[in-house]
Amino acid sequence: MFTDCPTERSRAIADRVERFVREIVVPYERDPRCESHGPTAELVDELRERAREAGVMTPHILPDGSHLTQRETAAVLKRSGLSPLGPVAVNTMAPDEGNMFLLGEVATAAQKQRFLEPLISGRARSAFFMTEPAEEGGAGSDPSMLQTTAVRDGDHWVIRGRKKFITGAEGAQVGILMARTGDGERAQATMFLVDLPNPAIRIERLLDTIDSSMPGGHAQVLIDDLRVPQDQVLGEVHEGFRYAQVRLSPARLSHCMRWFGGAARADEIARDYATTRRAFGKLLIDHEGVGFMLAENLIDLQQAALMIDWCAGVLDGGSLGTAESSMAKVAVSEALFRVADRCVQIMGGNGVSRDTIVEQIFREVRAFRIYDGPTEVHKWSLAKKIKRETIGPASHG
Repeated sequence: MFTDCPTERSRAIADRVERFVREIVVPYERDPRCESHGPTAELVDELRERAREAGVMTPHILPDGSHLTQRETAAVLKRSGLSPLGPVAVNTMAPDEGNMFLLGEVATAAQKQRFLEPLISGRARSAFFMTEPAEEGGAGSDPSMLQTTAVRDGDHWVIRGRKKFITGAEGAQVGILMARTGDGERAQATMFLVDLPNPAIRIERLLDTIDSSMPGGHAQVLIDDLRVPQDQVLGEVHEGFRYAQVRLSPARLSHCMRWFGGAARADEIARDYATTRRAFGKLLIDHEGVGFMLAENLIDLQQAALMIDWCAGVLDGGSLGTAESSMAKVAVSEALFRVADRCVQIMGGNGVSRDTIVEQIFREVRAFRIYDGPTEVHKWSLAKKIKRETIGPASHG
């Protein structure tokens, strides 16, 4: 299933990660510390200590601080995703992986030492504060609707607002917060680095969501007179939307990489079931309806792998890859959901029970079709691009 290692170093790292996930992490999937809002802090610490012992902590960032190429990263992150706990254990999970990438690209040397190094070591978690409550008209898929404000006050910024669906906010030590810092015809925003916990950032509630793999779950938070010093502005003032694009394209693709591993694992389990379970006088796989579903899984997984590799190559070429990552996110998330859905169907009652990990993978991949932009928003964005390129910018609306 995994034949896409573009270099020998990526193959060596990916093989170590896969061995660690299959042998060490998978047995933890039945641990009672896997709760509805994600694995507990105690379980995260235990898994990460074992990852350090195995030499697979933050495997996509090399000891000298350099980052694997996106194609190399794909090979590694796919293997980490073989278990929902894999990315948590080896520190390739969202939102930390995307936040580490952004800090590596934009942060100052002092900011990297203070905020990035603890993340790379796996001894701290982070949260990205952008999405806001839809019921209050806040920013979601359209970041220009941002309502959280940051106002300059001497050498500090005072931030007020409410955020929602903030992954990992509970228990995080590092926050990247996006707030509006300019008005007028063109919305402007700035990113701020925040030490967590902070009394001015109050978790109002943890949301009960369909997925359950991310530590800290997804929170709604109130930001009330948060004071952030000027030296904790990430990058330049008013450039937050531009930095969001720097982060979001590779982050979308990283989701594709991780959940490819999950879907491939579900397919493995469904294959084993179909080639050992008998019904109506023969193996399930010999029934055309089941055999064809497994064949369709093979096709979807191969197409998803090619889409990931193509988009990774675009990013490695220096492009921002906005349109390409949208295409990959749509194609891969939809394909992996089809794979997971078929696996549930093939396994019947066992597929909807928690006797195997297939049920959780199905739930997680369903959420992936919404996270980092719903399929429909990406298609809408691509349609605008098609219109612009076909009949010119003057007609773009």
